[in-house]
Amino acid sequence: MMAAAGASGRRILACDDELQILRALKLVLRSAGYEVRTAATMEEALDALALWPVDAAIVDLLLPDGNGVELCRRVREWSAMPIIVLSAIGEEEQKVRALQAGADDYITKPFGPQELVARLEAVLRRASPDPGESVLRAAGLEVDLAAHAVRRDGEELHLTPTEFELLSVLVRNRGRLMTHRALLSEVWGHEYADEVTVLRGQIANLRRKIEPPKGSRKHYIRTEPGIGYRFDPK
Repeated sequence: MMAAAGASGRRILACDDELQILRALKLVLRSAGYEVRTAATMEEALDALALWPVDAAIVDLLLPDGNGVELCRRVREWSAMPIIVLSAIGEEEQKVRALQAGADDYITKPFGPQELVARLEAVLRRASPDPGESVLRAAGLEVDLAAHAVRRDGEELHLTPTEFELLSVLVRNRGRLMTHRALLSEVWGHEYADEVTVLRGQIANLRRKIEPPKGSRKHYIRTEPGIGYRFDPK
């Protein structure tokens, strides 16, 4: 496999309790040009993250001392690094739980090496926006693409890289109905245009963070049932 463009120097943590999977992850990621640290339990992963700062993490859903959902929650207490959950469980409910806990993507085993690297590159791209882009403002919401910052009425909001990219796309297309397929293609890439479950989970996370407190008449993201979403502050 050719080394991925821009992968040199990027550090990835791979956490899985299956030795065979860990070996495969290490081989695939190193072949793509990444530095890799491995862990077999949730506590090992947390210890590794504390001692060895990484650019992204790939974690298994089921671990001996916990699960990938709990690991996501723990990491999200202090970091917005991209996280991909890897699991043999493909049910929608499990995907939604992982996404709501802060995962940026969810890949079902068995996975293809090229798909894994492509999804990793996608979440890393979303974590590093183009510094030349402008600040987007709408109805008290400010999206600073260069600083990767979001503020509502002057208060800073903490979004994951995927949530930030999704909000940026919606704000740039203010008032326009963005279909599920259009949003997925724009944020995740054309190969993920049918992953509606992923989109719904991320929209739910985004709403919890940016929408004003209960009782406020202001709302930002509107749902068009069965079709998509639009950024339409009212």
